[in-house]
Amino acid sequence: MFLKNLSVKNKTALVTGSGKGIGKACAIALAEAGANLIIISRTEKDLIQVQKEIKKLKKKCTYYVCDVTNLIDIKKIFSKISKLDILVNNAGTNRPEYFTKINRKDMSEVVDLNIKASFDIAQLATRIMLKSKDRKKIGGSIINISSQLGKVGAPLRSVYNMTKFGIEGLTKGMAVDLAKHNIRVNSVCPTFVETPMVKKFFKDKNFKKSVIQNIPLGKVATESDIATAVVYLASNASSMMTGSSLVIDGGWTAK
Repeated sequence: MFLKNLSVKNKTALVTGSGKGIGKACAIALAEAGANLIIISRTEKDLIQVQKEIKKLKKKCTYYVCDVTNLIDIKKIFSKISKLDILVNNAGTNRPEYFTKINRKDMSEVVDLNIKASFDIAQLATRIMLKSKDRKKIGGSIINISSQLGKVGAPLRSVYNMTKFGIEGLTKGMAVDLAKHNIRVNSVCPTFVETPMVKKFFKDKNFKKSVIQNIPLGKVATESDIATAVVYLASNASSMMTGSSLVIDGGWTAK
């Protein structure tokens, strides 16, 4: 038998930005694959809905309302967590602007969320993982949600490019440091995905047309496309993958 098991049964997974979009899809997919969930978002009503869906799958789900850029609040949340096997570092944002018009406030907010908060959460999560005496045996998985724009540049995306290239570098550095503990660190690099945020961007018909034209497969990704990749990286099916990335871009970066 050569097919490895995609199950994450009885694992504990934490997903940030899990109230909607990619984060919500990842949380539910991990529950479908057998994990218990800890979900974090700024909007309680979204978290309550996700929690209900996960509990229908007969899995445990705890939620915390928090802005992940607030390190004091994040530390309080992590002090309540005793067991963690999987982290999906998903919370992020984008402020499209032409390079010379980017203001300091917008840049700082994108960097604080996409880079600094991702680093802080990964570090806190790793410390909890390392408390398990049998961590090397059972392993652990950290999945940073990056972007195809962590691989190539794009118009009006200089700051976003900077942060996602940074996530790719963080992923590789963490992977090298944590390999001795059998904690694997990888990234997922999606193209444009059918999320509430992207749907707002796509109200500009010309922008939507240009995006589709840049994707050789001629379609945007679905939330399920990304969530499936996350479950793969979270499971033992990817036990020899670390410091790498799964690029789910329909061929965007192949050109």
